[in-house]
Parts: sequence; C-alpha cells; structure tokens
Amino acid sequence: MQTTLESGRVPLLQARGLTKTFGAVTACNAIDLTIAPGEIHALLGENGAGKSTFVKMLFGALEPTAGSIVWQGQSVQIDNPAAARRLGIGMVFQHFSLFDALTAAENILLSLDSDEQPSAVAERAKEVSHAYGLPLDPYAHVGDLSVGERQRIEIVRCLLQNPQLIILDEPTSVLTPQEADRLFETLERLRGEGRSILYISHRLEEVKRICDSATVLRQGRVVGHCDPKQETAASLARLMVGDEVEGARRQPQSSNAARRALLEVQNLNRPAAHPFAVTLHDINLRVHENEVLGIAGVAGNGQGELFEAISGEATQAEASTICLCGRKAGLLNISQRRKLGAAFVPEERLGHAAAPDLPLSLNLLLSRHQTDGSSYVGPAGFIRSSGLAHAAARVCKAMDVRKGAPDPAASSLSGGNLQKFVIGRELDRSPSVFVVNQPTWGVDAGAAARIRNALIELARSGSAVLVISQDLDELFEISDAISVMHHGHLSKPVPIKDATFEKIGLLMGGADASEPGILEETA
Repeated sequence: MQTTLESGRVPLLQARGLTKTFGAVTACNAIDLTIAPGEIHALLGENGAGKSTFVKMLFGALEPTAGSIVWQGQSVQIDNPAAARRLGIGMVFQHFSLFDALTAAENILLSLDSDEQPSAVAERAKEVSHAYGLPLDPYAHVGDLSVGERQRIEIVRCLLQNPQLIILDEPTSVLTPQEADRLFETLERLRGEGRSILYISHRLEEVKRICDSATVLRQGRVVGHCDPKQETAASLARLMVGDEVEGARRQPQSSNAARRALLEVQNLNRPAAHPFAVTLHDINLRVHENEVLGIAGVAGNGQGELFEAISGEATQAEASTICLCGRKAGLLNISQRRKLGAAFVPEERLGHAAAPDLPLSLNLLLSRHQTDGSSYVGPAGFIRSSGLAHAAARVCKAMDVRKGAPDPAASSLSGGNLQKFVIGRELDRSPSVFVVNQPTWGVDAGAAARIRNALIELARSGSAVLVISQDLDELFEISDAISVMHHGHLSKPVPIKDATFEKIGLLMGGADASEPGILEETA
C-alpha cells in the first residue's frame, strides 16, 4: 500500500521495520522512518544506538535482516552503494575516503560510473562547486588541502551524481564556525531545489537550526519523532539518552601567578615527517596546575604533530624543548614521560589508543606495564589476571563503559564506549599532566558530558590538562584559555573571559593574531 504525506505527496524514502542483527546482537530493531522530498531530517541517538548500521543499509553497504526500503513509492532492494547511487542516494561519510596524492578531480573521477575524461570532470566539478558556494580547485592535490576543503570535495563528488537524498554523517565536526555557516547555506539551497538530506550529528544546536524533523534512536529502536525547532538541546539529549544530561561544570580558577607550570613547550620546531605532514614553527605554551588549556584549529594544521612531540612519540633534539613536572623531557620516550606523571590519549581510538583484538584488561596493561606494572605482572613475568580485571572493571564503572561481556575485545565496543574506557584508563592513574587529542570525537551528549567533567575535575585537583579539539563548544565549555593552531603555528592563549566564537573562528581561519581587534582585549 502506497503511503502519502499530509501534503498529498509521496515520501521520497521510507524504511519499514528495517532490522539488522549480527549474531545474537540486534543493532537495528524494526526501524520506521519517513523522509519527505525537500526535507532535512535529523537522525539522532547515542553512540551504539544503531545510526551507522541504519544508514549503511540505506546506502547498500549492509544487507537488512528484515524489513523493507521504499523509494519514491516503490519497494527496492539496495544491494551495494553503486545501486544506491543509481537510485539517487548519495552519502558523505564522517571519515573521508580521499587519496592525498591525487587531485580533487582525480578523486571525484574514481567514484563516477562514467567514461568521462579527467578534464571534463574537473570542469563539471568547478561549475558545481561554484553554483553551490563550495569553492574548489579541481587541480589541487588533496594532501595540500585543509579538512574543510576536503569535505567540499566529498560533497561536490556526491552532487555530481545528482542525488535526490544526501546522507551526511557528522558534517561539521571538522569545520570552523564560518565554514559550518557556509555549509548550512548550501544545505538550505539543496532543500530549496527539492533534494532531501538525512543529517546525523551530535551537535544539537545545529540540528535545531537547520533540520525540519528528527527521528531518535535508542538501543536500536525508534523512541521518538519530533520537530527539533520546537525542542531544546536539553530535551533532544533527554530523548537520546532517556535521562537528563548535565553539562560540564567548569569551576573558578586561581591566577597563574600562584601556580606551577607542569607542562612547558619551548621553541618547538619540527620539520614535516612526510609529504603530507605539517611543519611546526616555534611552538611555545605553558599549562599550569589547576588549568585546562584548549587548542583549537581545523584538523590538519599541526595538532597531530604537536601531540606526538608532547607525548614522546616523536622526540626532540633538545631536552629542554619539553618540560613535564619541572623535568626536561624532550629526549625521553613516551614510557619515560609517563613515569614523570604524564598521561596521553591520541585521536585515533582503534589501532593507536587501543589494540582492537585485545581485551580491555590487556589494553590497560599495554599502557601501564612500565609505570605500575608490578601491580599487574608477577616477579616471573606472569600476568596477574585478577589485578588487571579489577582495574579494568574499576575504569569501566567510573566512566560508565557499557559492554556486552566482562572483558570484551576493544573492537567490540561502540566508539563512544571505547573512548570512555581509553580516557578512564589514563585518568585512573591520577596523572599530573594529561594531554588528550579530540576527547569527545563522535561521542554522544551523555558520554561527552561525563568525559568533559572528568577533565575539569582532574585539573581542579591540581593537574595540568591540555585538550586538543575541533569542537569549539567543547573548548568554550571546559577551557580556562584557548590557543589556536593554523599551518603549524600556535597563537597566544586567549583567556576564556575574553574569547568569542568569532575571534577564535577568525584565528582558525588564518587571521593574524597581531591584527588590531583580534587579541587586543588580552594585551
């Protein structure tokens, strides 16, 4: 039976009882969702709620276990992404699939089901990018582009396939506020053309701003449909998690004059390690006890290289370049820096912060064996399993890590739950210096609040906390001051009382901090 909307129109897409199981686990349980032509429809939910599984079924990357998909009034079977594109469904993933060594046009050509010449694709890409306000040089190599520019390539590549439905997964997580505003203008234009957008985001204020309707998932089921413009960010978060979500509670900070600098970086210069890395230029920073210093910036401006230098993944030529708790540490490796009282959480959860196939207890051992290994390894080298299990359980309880087994493999956890474990594993040591890169990347509102409050509490207990994040809302919520990275340069810190979104956004976009009006209040 064909369904019609209140307007009398046929829905663009309907999911009817869409279900996906993996063994005994039901990731999506009888999901119903309707998208109208010319609608921006939000898909909301906690980490592990089933959002990614659901859109992968719509895009043909996963086969449904049960249920059906109706496209423009006709039941369809979407066997693969190519079939989805032929129907008119396009998707822009959160993690880009671009080759750094190729040009924008060459990357676009690889995704097109056509025999077009590269020059013709480049011209079409240029026309589409201009028409939709997405400035793009089709002949630029991807490795030389900012993350915002790379996202434009993904969107233009999608638009060249002339989709009627575009699925966007966390599209603003890597953008400056100004770039996000331009993206919203593009989405409104697409809606005006009658195209529909399925919009996944944990940023609830932007959902309220641009979305016409929302479907909320919890534990694989639909728990509500609403008009986000009629909701508050708090009520949307409550729908997602089933309870009230408290924001971070930043506490007053004493003046720097009375406090020691526990982390110091002095005149750090680091050449690019490979053709697509960023050179660091004369980086100087101090983080005092009882302080959270935020580092803002669009991804790809040297934040990863800075993290590697501070953590000891990359050592320096001079010992005095990095000082931890009053000790010169520039020549020390990561384990030696941990012994000084430092802790580090990198951006990439799986493969960098955690070994995917190892259980949580052994992942804890990997980061602890040199700092407090005697608690977990006996004199003969045998692992003290009970001690490890107790420590892992303590971390999981403290950070509300939700898991399906007592000691599961890291890869079996949802992204948000693994992030809570990785951060909790380091917080459990009560480090004097804590450096974290993207603490709540792709994490739902409830988990993000827990992580942010844990970072604030650590700082107020006397530690120095350095937070590298692309989420400006997060940095304004927890930081005592914010510095900005752009093209390997680090700005002077802006005290939070003087910081504004516009000011930090301008610095993220490359404005000179010495220009009149940028940092004049902090002079």
